[in-house]
Amino acid sequence: MANEEDDPIIQEIDVFLARSLLEKLYLFQYPIRPASMTYDDVTHLSAKIKPKQQKVELEMAIDTLNPNYCRSKGEQIALNVDGTCTDETSTYSSKLMDKQTFCSSQAASNVSRYAAAVYKKGELHLTPLHGILQLRPSFTYLDKADAKHREREAANEGGDSSQDEAEDDVKQITVRFSRPETEQARQRRVQSYEFLQKRQAEEHWVHLHYYGLKDSRSEHERQYLFSQGHGLAENTELIKSPSEYLMMLMPPSVEEENDKPMAPSNVLSMAQLRTLPLADQIKILMKNVKVMPFANLMSLLGSGTDPTAVLRCVQQVALLVQGNWVVKSDVLYPKDTSSPHSGVPAEVLCRGRDFVMWKFTQDRWVVRKEVAAVTKLCPEDVKDFLEHMSVARINKGWEFMLPYDEDFVKKHPDIVQRQQMLWMGIQAKLEKVYNLLKEHLTPKKQEAQSAHPLLVSGEQRVNMAKAKVKQNYGQLEKEFQKQKAEMKSNDASAKTDVPSTRIKEEPVSVEEPMDTSAHEGLNNGLVNGLHPAQGSTDPVNGHLPGGCIDRVTQELKAFVSSTFKKQFVLTLSELKRLFNLHLASLPPGHTLFSGISDKMLQDMVLDTGCKQILVPFPPQTAASPDELKVYALWEAGDTYDQHRQVLLEIFSKNYRVRRNVIQNQLSQECGEDLNKQEVDRVLKVSFCSLW
Repeated sequence: MANEEDDPIIQEIDVFLARSLLEKLYLFQYPIRPASMTYDDVTHLSAKIKPKQQKVELEMAIDTLNPNYCRSKGEQIALNVDGTCTDETSTYSSKLMDKQTFCSSQAASNVSRYAAAVYKKGELHLTPLHGILQLRPSFTYLDKADAKHREREAANEGGDSSQDEAEDDVKQITVRFSRPETEQARQRRVQSYEFLQKRQAEEHWVHLHYYGLKDSRSEHERQYLFSQGHGLAENTELIKSPSEYLMMLMPPSVEEENDKPMAPSNVLSMAQLRTLPLADQIKILMKNVKVMPFANLMSLLGSGTDPTAVLRCVQQVALLVQGNWVVKSDVLYPKDTSSPHSGVPAEVLCRGRDFVMWKFTQDRWVVRKEVAAVTKLCPEDVKDFLEHMSVARINKGWEFMLPYDEDFVKKHPDIVQRQQMLWMGIQAKLEKVYNLLKEHLTPKKQEAQSAHPLLVSGEQRVNMAKAKVKQNYGQLEKEFQKQKAEMKSNDASAKTDVPSTRIKEEPVSVEEPMDTSAHEGLNNGLVNGLHPAQGSTDPVNGHLPGGCIDRVTQELKAFVSSTFKKQFVLTLSELKRLFNLHLASLPPGHTLFSGISDKMLQDMVLDTGCKQILVPFPPQTAASPDELKVYALWEAGDTYDQHRQVLLEIFSKNYRVRRNVIQNQLSQECGEDLNKQEVDRVLKVSFCSLW
């Protein structure tokens, strides 16, 4: 109250709202004028406007007689723009810069709070503004001067060209067919900057006539700024309560709706989503996410949602793949649509995507080339299918993006069974459409649908083999004891047939016995052919009995001979691996289980007609000693003996040899002119196991 007494009201002014120029009145904000362009001497030569864009161009004259005007500079600018010749297209016909163009830009996007006011005889008349435009100088004449300069330079460089050069060269023309535009692509194009610029350029200019400040027409139009009637009927908008009037004068400071970022038309907030029916909610979620576990779907739908109703709705828009729900193809590719990449109709796209989904019901991995070969679709479409439900792994393929949902499968066996029947029907359709081969239709093992990882490392495989051997150990033990009892009952001297001794060392050589620890599971728990529980006598002076030695030598020689006749060149490491595999195939108690050392094996290789090839491997090689020892069968009795011997001589001098060197050496030594195919055949036959 004290403040109101200190600031008393000294006058009350009536306010009127004028409507005559409503949506026609603009406010122009001119820049600071130079001294040669004052309010009194400025003349508007022309004006034009684009109403939809609220864009104005004004062309105003410059007083060239003003003492502040630089005439030499004006002449230079006119010369740069128009050149020496003067015609109708010249910007400055007087050869002097005597005018300036101003272009407008919107000063505010929302001018509903602004008005032009006129005070007269104690009355304030307000007219709402339709736009506020800021005028700035336009320098398009500089662009025209640059274009003239480039034309003159091109003319000077080109000179007088001959008639032959004037003839146009023949150019190759590439014809391309435009793909049908989807609705999404059309929306992106319409919202692009290039399209908006094109639309703005297409709007035609509307030329205006300018009337000066003291013109009679201007004086007539200025009268429309006053309210034409002071009756209450016309000014009801100003008859408001004090609070409403203050609200109109100072509205709350809120962000204007036009300035808010516009969300895409296909995006809904969670609050908006939950206002829709349950079926529509599930369809929108599955269409956007594409692959989702049932637990995640329930969490997105909010608390209190009936799981039974969700299961009933989700089966209408999705299919079960590895315990997870994947959106159906016809939801993503509705009828009468086509591929944005290739223009293929939606029906073909749905079949191709169904094939990818069906492949993931069989295995966690899918190869992109296989899908493309079966569906005959372009790589971009196949990549879209795979990206919907899988992740690319380098050098492996595409893996299903979610783990197997074992909990859902256990809780809802009826749903799983119903989905399996649906997939059987889809498989039958795919088989007819794509003529699937047997390997495509072979069902995978049930363990592929388990929660365990499908990739098994080498160590895991060894452990699994050991566990399997332990399971079968009891049965093998019984069979061995039974066989032993039968041999004792038949012949008392049969003990010498089954070796009962174990070689502990090689007295002749300091080399270690051959390492077979990596294959201990293959020996069925035997140590040199005997079970640890079997009481055995030590060898006499470290040697086996004479009869047993002969049988071991014969068996070992037979193995080495047959092996080198199949594979002519072997390293010691590879030979030991093949020997361990051979031992695993033999029955318990075989004579070869008596213990074979590395030296015995190498001596037998040399005795069977093989030779050691001293290949000069580089010193920094990472190969093991056994991999550096190379043995080869020198004479096999076939047509390639001479070629093989030449090759072995070549590799005894260098471990890496070019193909043309091998071809030349074979031609010289064998007296034959071998072509590339024959050389490849010789290399394949001779070194198929090594190179």
